[in-house]
Amino acid sequence: MSTNRRAFLKQAAASVAAACFAPSLFSCTRQTTSTSVLKEIGLQLFTLRDQLADDVAATLTRVAEIGYDHVETFGAAGNEAGKMSFWGWETGALRNQLRQNGLKSYSGHYLLDEFLTRGNGSEELLKAYIDTAAELGQRYLIAPIPPLLLIDKLTADDYRFMAEQLNKGGELAAKAGLTIGYHNHFWEFRTLADGSIGLDILIENTDKHLVAFELDLFWSEKSGTDSSLYFEKHPSRFPLWHIKDMDKGNTATVTGTDYDDKPVMEITEAITYSEVGSGSIDFKKIMMEASTAGLQYAFVEQDFITIDPFESIAKSYAYVTNELLKK
Repeated sequence: MSTNRRAFLKQAAASVAAACFAPSLFSCTRQTTSTSVLKEIGLQLFTLRDQLADDVAATLTRVAEIGYDHVETFGAAGNEAGKMSFWGWETGALRNQLRQNGLKSYSGHYLLDEFLTRGNGSEELLKAYIDTAAELGQRYLIAPIPPLLLIDKLTADDYRFMAEQLNKGGELAAKAGLTIGYHNHFWEFRTLADGSIGLDILIENTDKHLVAFELDLFWSEKSGTDSSLYFEKHPSRFPLWHIKDMDKGNTATVTGTDYDDKPVMEITEAITYSEVGSGSIDFKKIMMEASTAGLQYAFVEQDFITIDPFESIAKSYAYVTNELLKK
């Protein structure tokens, strides 16, 4: 097995762990119509992680042929040459491949475990990621998950430390013309021992000029949160969204008294997904709050797919394009 392949698998495994925990201009005026501020639609490439592992070029070509305008990356890892790569492709080669397919990349997911862990806080990898995101022409560098080892024992102090670190990371990212951000799952909506909510701690303790948030609509809705009301509570803080749908036959919430102390894997192994527009989430209602949220970019994502993956992303693309985009 090549070093590049091992590097990919290592990063993919961490990303899969995040998904398996699953089994992703400003105005404060509330929208009163369904008119969307969104003009493009992106794809979070984690959706096609298996296809990328097999053939990066062919996968990106198919994404572009379906009609997606841009993609959100994941899986950056140092390769044997000491350079950052994605799925075995060095950053410059990936940038060129995206351009050949007419795809942009406004955002990327980068694992920041060391940087966000109390007692560590190392900036080394973050700085490498900032250089990588800048080389790809990205505008947002997103932490997709808290440190993996903390998932089942996150405290208010952990969230406060992460907020402090995100502010520091925001200052570093700003020097390269980037904005750092954070992507949620359901555990950020758990009620902590002191009665606080993790995501609220992050939002309330970060500088709105330095730190953005990417609301994963599946996870906010699955947690029992009304995403639209959340935008009103924290206006302009959510310039990025993940749009993925919930299986109509599996809509039970996963936070609250019966869930907040359960291990994440125990909860998520039974979670199921659906192509956008075929599930239970009312995206048209949520889209009414796009301006309040400060929406700039949205990404289709599906953590686990039960049909042909390219057919799946085509179905989601068709719904978003026909029903949610401003044309």
